[in-house]
Amino acid sequence: MAPTVQELINILQQIAPEALAEDWDNVGLLVGKPSQPIHKVLLALDPSPTLVNDAVANDCDLILTHHPIIFRPLKSLRTDHPTGQFIAQALQHNIAVIGCHTNLDAAVGGVSDVLAQGLGLMDTSPLVSNHSDCTTEENCGLGRIGTYSTALPPEKFIGRLIQSCSPPWLLEAGRRPKQVMTVAVCGGSCGDFAEIAFTQGADVFVTAEIKHSVARWAEDAGFWIIDGGHFATENPAMAILQQQLQQHIAAAEIPITIATAQQQAPLRIIKESIDTALTLD
Repeated sequence: MAPTVQELINILQQIAPEALAEDWDNVGLLVGKPSQPIHKVLLALDPSPTLVNDAVANDCDLILTHHPIIFRPLKSLRTDHPTGQFIAQALQHNIAVIGCHTNLDAAVGGVSDVLAQGLGLMDTSPLVSNHSDCTTEENCGLGRIGTYSTALPPEKFIGRLIQSCSPPWLLEAGRRPKQVMTVAVCGGSCGDFAEIAFTQGADVFVTAEIKHSVARWAEDAGFWIIDGGHFATENPAMAILQQQLQQHIAAAEIPITIATAQQQAPLRIIKESIDTALTLD
């Protein structure tokens, strides 16, 4: 018999248990049914109608995304809007959809672990411990904080960040330290954890979508924070999740193939200079 959606869910439970997800989140099977047969999965950070087209073109019958296609309660299902179009196309082509969001953020080997490992941090631990029972995931929680054996100048740390995440931009607030020894990270939008990183002794905090008020606080506190972009700080985890899934699938001898979509950051830097733009007025 062909493997089913439920068998993949069971494997995901070993990698990123749904119990680790935040209360406000929406994870798990979002479109389809557990008994649905599957043979090929398309993995991506973001759900979009073009992703369904890619799934159809590549003969995939399940889409697994980090960001859930259904996040807030739907008041309507407009198929002329992106979310409704995605769901309608998935149903039309009998493609199941799973979201693996803050449970992957908090899991060991998840989003922030990948970010920390990419920066070469050692002795990492959660920045914010998970609220759920972590008996099987003793190091679970949001964000990570770790150290270097030898302090780095801030410019060299920036180089490591660029090398590991390929961010389309980097924004900073606060005062750069003379050296970087302790680093806090949290892939995605975690600006609210800036003060926690500061009180835990971090020399720098790397995250994304820093609010103006947080940036101003960092400036006043003299604490260095870097906004590396939501996509750039999370997307490296997709390749690692693919590897984890393939390892578990091979061990279970289940005939499922995992493919990873090639996505780019939705935000881009405007190339025109201010002077050039003004001359066109």
